[in-house]
Amino acid sequence: MNFPHQDRVAFFWVSNSFSVCVLVLSNFGQRSVLFPAVLINSPVSPLQKSSKFEPQKHNSCLRRGFPLVLLLSVAFFIGSGFIVTDYKQVLQHQTLLSVMKLVGSWGQPIDVQRSAVCENGEKPYGTNTLPKGIISATSDFQMRSLWGDDDKKAKRSKSLLAMAVGIKQKLNVDKIVRKFPPADFVVMLFHYDGNVDEWKGLDWSNQAIHVSANNQTKWFSNFSLQQVLWFAKRFLHPDIISEYEYIFLWDEDLGVDNFHPGRYLSIVKAEGLEVSQPALDPEKSEVHHEITERNPAGRFHRRTYKKIGPRQCTDNSTAPPCTGFIEMMAPVFSKASWRCAWHMFQNDLVHGWGVDFQLGYCAQGDRTKNIGVVDSEYIVHEGLPTLGGSASDKVLLPLSANQASGRSAVKNRSYVELELFKNRWKNAVKKDSCWVDPYPQ
Repeated sequence: MNFPHQDRVAFFWVSNSFSVCVLVLSNFGQRSVLFPAVLINSPVSPLQKSSKFEPQKHNSCLRRGFPLVLLLSVAFFIGSGFIVTDYKQVLQHQTLLSVMKLVGSWGQPIDVQRSAVCENGEKPYGTNTLPKGIISATSDFQMRSLWGDDDKKAKRSKSLLAMAVGIKQKLNVDKIVRKFPPADFVVMLFHYDGNVDEWKGLDWSNQAIHVSANNQTKWFSNFSLQQVLWFAKRFLHPDIISEYEYIFLWDEDLGVDNFHPGRYLSIVKAEGLEVSQPALDPEKSEVHHEITERNPAGRFHRRTYKKIGPRQCTDNSTAPPCTGFIEMMAPVFSKASWRCAWHMFQNDLVHGWGVDFQLGYCAQGDRTKNIGVVDSEYIVHEGLPTLGGSASDKVLLPLSANQASGRSAVKNRSYVELELFKNRWKNAVKKDSCWVDPYPQ
């Protein structure tokens, strides 16, 4: 006999005869029901056929068997719920056990899955004891009131202007800062002479961020690049300024009459310039590298075609200073390129010589395409007595004997740091067997 898969069949002997009572255990929804189905007779022998008492024997079997069948049906009906429930629990248990065995042992699958997920997630160093959702890995310079009613709809400043300044350049710094609208920029001033109070008279001063370090410049106050790099390494960590789209890291001795930051950034974004600078007016500026000179005929350029020493720059040139180069007096970094450049700045080398030749490694791709000079928004580098960011000499104002001696010592240190940086780069390349130079020479 064939029964549906959801049914169960039970056979019971009810007498010493060959008759069998058949019980069918059927599933109705979540319950199982046991009921008598048929009474099946075995083949009848000739002796039985001839017996005159045969009908009575069969009837007697039915009379004796029916109460027993009925009793068993009731018992199974009551107990079926418990049986099925236990069966399901056993089945679930066996299924779970099978899954566990596939992995290896009890409890291992959950631990293995958790381990795989946790290994893929990265947490900042030192935060392994914290749940991931509570970690606040970044910050910004946005001012917040203590009473907590800040205007949440206020537009967040998108970029950062950071400068190392001294009080002697107050008027020029004021002109620069006024070019950068507070709705789009945060201004951060590093006071290398320790003088902060005398800036309070400027209307934008209260909204600016002031960082002061007394006597950071020993001999005179106009080592702009050296100061801004010293401050930047300590106060402009990428996680602190991650909210800002672009970082302007500028000297204080720049003329900005022909510069508009909004138009400048529109060109930078359109051309995909990760590292850039405004072009220099060659008639009024100190120019150390021809690529930084303004080209009046264009909006921007990525290379120069002039002869630099024995080298002639052409369309085939792929290395600085013919292409992929800007000078470190008015650099503008994207957020991504700044994260790279900050790590390249050496904590103990404050002069920054040699860094500009390596900025292409932070260009987030092809340095011949992602580094450029914007011509339509240009500046003047006034050439105050500062060492700047390259190994070229700058015009000096008359100095006293002590100042001249101090400047000579600082300049010598600049050359020493240039060689130190070059050697560190070479040693780093040798030791890092996993590093592949994207610009092999």
